Amino acid sequence: MTNIVVLVKQVPDTYSERKLSDGDHTLDRESADAVLDEINEKAVEEALKIKEAGEGEVTVISVGPDRATDAIRKALSMGADKAIHVSDEALHGSDAVATAKVLAAAVGKVEGFDLVIAGNEASDGRAGAVPAMLAELLGLPQLTQVRSLTVEGTTVKADRETDDGLTHLEASLPALVSVTEKINEPRYPSFKGIMAAKKKPVETLTIADLGVDAGAVGLGSALSTVVEAAPKPPRTAGERVEDEGDGGSKIAEYLVGQKII
Repeated sequence: MTNIVVLVKQVPDTYSERKLSDGDHTLDRESADAVLDEINEKAVEEALKIKEAGEGEVTVISVGPDRATDAIRKALSMGADKAIHVSDEALHGSDAVATAKVLAAAVGKVEGFDLVIAGNEASDGRAGAVPAMLAELLGLPQLTQVRSLTVEGTTVKADRETDDGLTHLEASLPALVSVTEKINEPRYPSFKGIMAAKKKPVETLTIADLGVDAGAVGLGSALSTVVEAAPKPPRTAGERVEDEGDGGSKIAEYLVGQKII
């Protein structure tokens, strides 16, 4: 029996226009459509495959505002059993370190977990560091950036792809794994799954419930902040080259002037 925790995040749709807020230069999440991050769908799928190969339970954990429940419900409609939603205004602007601390406290609420699965990076922040930070805080072995995963008894095995080839990883449970986009193709929620998700338990917690100090999270305690931001300037018309037999030379001169070549 394997009890699995999957970390999921609601992010702005990559096909929507994304921008920073004018006030504190944090991500303006209300300005774009919100979706369950694609890499998290793959993490959920991998957890479900492990569960279906034996026995166990899949708990999804998400840190985010009230609207993050939509992402949680999608994970539940795919087949996850229950969820924990950490929602607190004090978390606004938290950096990767604070996020990892909150996630560690939330994972600690899941009794007897064997495996934590996360995506290698979120499509909004793209820090790619939270899984490793979380493993360190929880004292777990970490198998990161993996493209294939198996659980055999109390052992987890994985393959990590690098520019030099494949690295074979192995650790004893409990452990933490982060997956890449090559891990699988996630299933589509069925109508039955969507209806069942409405009845699955979602526990909503604040940082006080987790025993996390409000002074340790949020924009005020972030180790990095955006101090200035400006929208990308509109595209201008390109430079036209009249070819009078010397078009190639003119293009080359332009590219040299732009320091492209």
